[in-house]
Amino acid sequence: MEILIQNIKGLVQVRDASPQWVAGKDMAELPVMENAFLHMKDGKIENFGYMTDMSVISADEVINASGRFVFPSFVDSHTHLVFAASREEEFVYKIKGMSYAEIAARGGGILNSAKKLQQATEDELFERAMVRAQEIIGLGTGAVEIKSGYGLTTRDEIKMLRVAKRIGESSPLKVKTTFLGAHAIPKEYADRNDYIKLIKEEMIPAIAEEGLADYIDAFCEKGFFTPEETEDIMEHGKKFGMKPKIHANQLHISGGVQVGVKTKAISVDHLEAMGEEEVKALQNTDVMPTLLPGAAFFLGTAYPPAREMLNAGLPLALATDYNPGSAPCGSMPLMLSLACIRMKMTPEEAINAATINTAYALELQGEYGSITKGKVANVFITTEMPSYAYMPYAFGSNHVHTTILNGEIINKGLFDAV
Repeated sequence: MEILIQNIKGLVQVRDASPQWVAGKDMAELPVMENAFLHMKDGKIENFGYMTDMSVISADEVINASGRFVFPSFVDSHTHLVFAASREEEFVYKIKGMSYAEIAARGGGILNSAKKLQQATEDELFERAMVRAQEIIGLGTGAVEIKSGYGLTTRDEIKMLRVAKRIGESSPLKVKTTFLGAHAIPKEYADRNDYIKLIKEEMIPAIAEEGLADYIDAFCEKGFFTPEETEDIMEHGKKFGMKPKIHANQLHISGGVQVGVKTKAISVDHLEAMGEEEVKALQNTDVMPTLLPGAAFFLGTAYPPAREMLNAGLPLALATDYNPGSAPCGSMPLMLSLACIRMKMTPEEAINAATINTAYALELQGEYGSITKGKVANVFITTEMPSYAYMPYAFGSNHVHTTILNGEIINKGLFDAV
């Protein structure tokens, strides 16, 4: 199928050659082509340019995007999209002042989700997760990472990852999967070392045998997994072809950043608690700092110090952390808003963080994250808006009008065909 979008008010994130990532002061630069066209063919970006330079193009579908912007689809590099049920009962505890750690200590949190997931069938999980998958597509996401971590048994961790793989096969989303068996210690393990042994000797080999996980993760945090345990699990996963991506420094300065650097993790995610030492540890590395402002917003905790990290020359990625307990939201546009409003990132920095840099965090930078010839034709057309900064400015509204994934129109607004 060939699609031509013309009269585009602004074609966002246009790059002749896609960089590995953008970092520091370069994140403030966002290339936008005004009065542009975009030609997509056979699922790829065929060409783009100024309307004044456009030759005659014969396409199956011609869309007039006058007054509208075209973005590359968001890449959401950190989610827990597969879960059995919501946890709004804990929402009331939060309102009354109970901390995340206190709720977890009372059997809530991750262990609550694990109990519910263990009772659900694979088909039930798939049906529920597909609803969320369709939701995030409508909000502009075209590629997504999905973690396990609510199973906490070999059978149920495998079940989660099979569902994540099915989502990638049954939807137009590009899906990368992460094994997160080291999410919490189940209550039945009096000796935590027994559970860690299970992760290493049973879960990892079984998951690797089915080819279910691209990455391996651990919740390196006080009360969950220590830096030493995290490093041990990451190194073991690497032996089975799983690359590290680490939950680091969400509630405390946990040592997770240093473990991520030491184990050559693709990313370290959360980073609400950061000091000068942690920032320095990330400099001159290939580890992508990934910020999850939805979790800080929902839990009422401090936000990651984005400006300090940018001033230190680091790249930053933005993801949703979509999950039932601490970030029940899959909206990447809202993450842009939170990044700008609460972390003082500019719209340009936030958009770079949610496209090119998250693509790197999933090792997809060669295919996704920018408008570049030859990349996968994953884009969305906005509603009419005065500027691209209106996207994070007008928070809470869905400004995604038409979604095109893999060169196919997934949902189409009421544009006039030309």
